[in-house]
Amino acid sequence: MKLKIIVAFLIISSILIACKKEVQNRDYTLQGLVFGTTYKITYLNSAINYQDSLDSLFLLINSATSTYISTSDISKINNGDTTIVVDAIFSEVFEKSKRIYKETDGFFDPTVGNLVNAYGFGPENERNNLTEEEIKAQMLFVGLEKISISKGKVVKEDPKIYLDFNAIAKGFGIDLVARFFDEKKIENYLIEIGGEIRAKGTKKNQKPWLIRVVDPASAKENGGFKNINLSNKSMATSGNYRKFRIADDGKKYVHTINPKTGFATESNLLSASVIASKDCADVDAYATAFMAMGLEKTKEFLKKHPEIEVILLFSNTEGRVEEYATYTFHQ
Repeated sequence: MKLKIIVAFLIISSILIACKKEVQNRDYTLQGLVFGTTYKITYLNSAINYQDSLDSLFLLINSATSTYISTSDISKINNGDTTIVVDAIFSEVFEKSKRIYKETDGFFDPTVGNLVNAYGFGPENERNNLTEEEIKAQMLFVGLEKISISKGKVVKEDPKIYLDFNAIAKGFGIDLVARFFDEKKIENYLIEIGGEIRAKGTKKNQKPWLIRVVDPASAKENGGFKNINLSNKSMATSGNYRKFRIADDGKKYVHTINPKTGFATESNLLSASVIASKDCADVDAYATAFMAMGLEKTKEFLKKHPEIEVILLFSNTEGRVEEYATYTFHQ
């Protein structure tokens, strides 16, 4: 039931495509802009260019979950409209968010947006030092347990609670593209949106899809690279080890907000990359949660979830960038 809208879309897309003149199978690479970022999608051995179908799919996702579109369902809900009956896309993103919210003990929380804005953590905003009273006031509107869906409508304990799926939307968009390709019996593909990735099968040379990540320990001027082999896995990264602040003692840190307490802290965890045989939405959310958890709490979480592999970049006591990885790199 919850995927009815997606299935209907696939059926309509298939009918439209069937009307087109058949061409020989070939490999396709589609590129463009979506969700405020870029995408690059490669799929092999297909007779059809699915650009129009993917554009329609992206439109459905934006219509349900984009906070940047004033007419989207989530924007209307955030603005106090209680009459919106959410669709299958919104419902699935919400339920997945709620599951990961519980798994991470609240460190992944799509309701933290107002608190982030209050601190001035936007890209061009000046940082604000909130008082304890101001933090307590903001925390009244933080916590995904304060939101539910009843009879297709979003119910909030307080109308000021702001819902934001941006930390999981790119990954979810990737997953829907993957489902579309699976429905079309495409066996080999690589989907990348804004740096989040999902891969299935292999490249044309029968080798896993190769992802190159910067090696901060490299002596090269612009950094060297390490190789990650992806096949039937997803990968997502949160944070950026190049964007940090330097304390008076020379240590590198990033500002992060603890969604459980509301307090902003200085964390030495600079970047978290997550790799797993899971949906990309899951690893997208985990990467966000790990940045909020910090290095030590993330290590504890990983002990209970050995199926999740990570590459964590952190600043050591001497201010140098180090790596903690449970993923095995390949040459």
